Amino acid sequence: MSLVKFEPFRNLNQLSRRMNSMMNEFDTDAVFNSRNCFNPTVDVHEDEKNITIEAEIPGVKKEDIKVSINDENVLVLKGTKNRESKTEDTKEGATYLRVERSFGEFTRSFVLPDNVNTDSIDAEFKDGLLKVVLVKKEPARPKELEVSIK
Repeated sequence: MSLVKFEPFRNLNQLSRRMNSMMNEFDTDAVFNSRNCFNPTVDVHEDEKNITIEAEIPGVKKEDIKVSINDENVLVLKGTKNRESKTEDTKEGATYLRVERSFGEFTRSFVLPDNVNTDSIDAEFKDGLLKVVLVKKEPARPKELEVSIK
């Protein structure tokens, strides 16, 4: 009988390789897109005068987008991206092999800071890009009340 040195982590490398292999085979796109919803990507940036929100909304008509601000000072972008099906392009018995484009209703909400003038908002939709410009208002100057000395 021969003695074998005990190595508790000997099989750890093999387990790690198996886990990595399993995770690489896992199709995350299928899981996250299984809800069949569309969620536009958004950039938010600001300068001295404005806060600008740009949302990529390709394939959506201007009429299907709604921009609003509620009482809690939250900017809400809502809309619907519809799947277009042209009857002349549809063939009987056609089967999708892979579907990666998302369709459906979307909502994105942004809590606005107190220094935004909600009465002066400009929204423009061009070439699949929604650009919302929020004008900052001047900060309120602290009131100075002079107290008479007796």
